[in-house]
Amino acid sequence: MLPTLNLRNKTILITGAAGFIGASLTAHLMKQNQCAQLIGIDNLNDYYDVALKKYRLKEIEKSSREYPQVRWNFVQGNIANAETVCHIFETYHPDIVVNLAAQAGVRYSITNPDQYVESNLIGFYTILEACRHSRDNGKKGVEHLVFASSSSVYGANAKIPYTESDRVDSPVSLYAATKKSNELLAHAYAKLYDIPSTGLRFFTVYGPAGRPDMAYFRFTNRLRAGKSIEIFNYGNCKRDFTYIDDIVESVSRVMVRPPLRHQGKDGLPIPPYNIYNIGNSCPENLLNFVNILQQELMRSGVLPPDYDFEAHKKLVPMQPGDVPVTFADTSKLEEDIDFRPSTPLREGLRHFAEWYRDFYLQPQ
Repeated sequence: MLPTLNLRNKTILITGAAGFIGASLTAHLMKQNQCAQLIGIDNLNDYYDVALKKYRLKEIEKSSREYPQVRWNFVQGNIANAETVCHIFETYHPDIVVNLAAQAGVRYSITNPDQYVESNLIGFYTILEACRHSRDNGKKGVEHLVFASSSSVYGANAKIPYTESDRVDSPVSLYAATKKSNELLAHAYAKLYDIPSTGLRFFTVYGPAGRPDMAYFRFTNRLRAGKSIEIFNYGNCKRDFTYIDDIVESVSRVMVRPPLRHQGKDGLPIPPYNIYNIGNSCPENLLNFVNILQQELMRSGVLPPDYDFEAHKKLVPMQPGDVPVTFADTSKLEEDIDFRPSTPLREGLRHFAEWYRDFYLQPQ
């Protein structure tokens, strides 16, 4: 049985706080009204529209006014900058760290590898070092490090569904390799410095105010502009789409359930380390996915009711770095935190379509 942390009087640091998951988690924790302080850091880079990131921060500010008992501080900065990260740790002394800052995207990693090395490798190392030194001179330090990994670490794993015990030694993209590296680094630091650490392998996260580079958002933008969309592997791919509210609920429950700390026979810590899949456990065929998406876009008024969807659809070959199927086994997550992501795809895409209409098509 995993121990449970009491969030009362705790300070939580969330990196990537203006990102899709980071902003949603921050707002959720404010509404829970249990912790004392939330610190966010984000570099607000231009990988996608910065206006969307600023919108998310404004939504967090609204929540902070509704729940003033939880103090909110935001730092614009890069986690790869050790001086910035050290200043945050020395100023706020976080009890829990949730590292969501990362350069995302499989295809972007092929053309812009330097971004992934800086953010996903150097940035994560900087966070690990800060967690390590938070315990210097006998201080209590960080009680739990939670970090984002990805279903991409499974590569072209032929065994389905993916379980946390599967070998993940054959990444098919640099992005996947950096996420696997995060898991290895966290395991080493857990062993060497007894830092309770939990990695979360997210499966295709979607929902309102999501990332514009994700398929559902990118397809919507192109269809609205009258352009064609490309469906890879001729539509013969399946993805385990996971709605943002399910992701956030899972992360918030995992945060307070750190791995046990105890010593091995060698007198050194047995790594207090855990890995969870967070997915919907219900892979959807891409053709079915885009059909539901276009139906919900027409229902919400983003697309006209007579939109000729078939004329804007192209079936194309698989792209480098992609895999044919993702499918999460979440039994370990269910057993440890008593929660299973389960939002139906149509319900999640309906929420996205309605948000898209209100954000892009309504007067601001």
